[in-house]
Amino acid sequence: MHNQIVAYREENHDQLVDIWHRAVRQTHTFLTEEDIQFYHQIVQNGVLRESEIWMEWNEHQEPTGFIGLDGLKIEMLFVDPDRHGQGIGSRLIQHAEKIKGTPLKVDVNEQNEKAHAFYQHYGFVQAGRSELDGSGRAFPLLHMELNK
Repeated sequence: MHNQIVAYREENHDQLVDIWHRAVRQTHTFLTEEDIQFYHQIVQNGVLRESEIWMEWNEHQEPTGFIGLDGLKIEMLFVDPDRHGQGIGSRLIQHAEKIKGTPLKVDVNEQNEKAHAFYQHYGFVQAGRSELDGSGRAFPLLHMELNK
């Protein structure tokens, strides 16, 4: 059976938190352990219920990645680190384009070079920059949008 993109289900909450946690550890190497714990609490305590979440499922109906949307803004996009490079992130963005239209927007940690390169490769361009992240911490964000 082919991978499917399905809407968020509460019973998958902890699996998505686990994907988030493992992906952040691998990609956000600029964060300290304390930082990771800080954001982990936010994700664990319900931030996933505040966005429109779509998950990609594998043939065993286990999530392999997810995207969180707020209108045209991608609030989060995380893929199981064991599955990076398999097109999951791109398929999730394509799904967002299909249901939301364009221009999609995303904020990327400036220090997360892999994510920045991924979005650039997909066609996002930088439209601005902030010194602080959404929690007011000193992790600069690049504001990117999809111009197709």
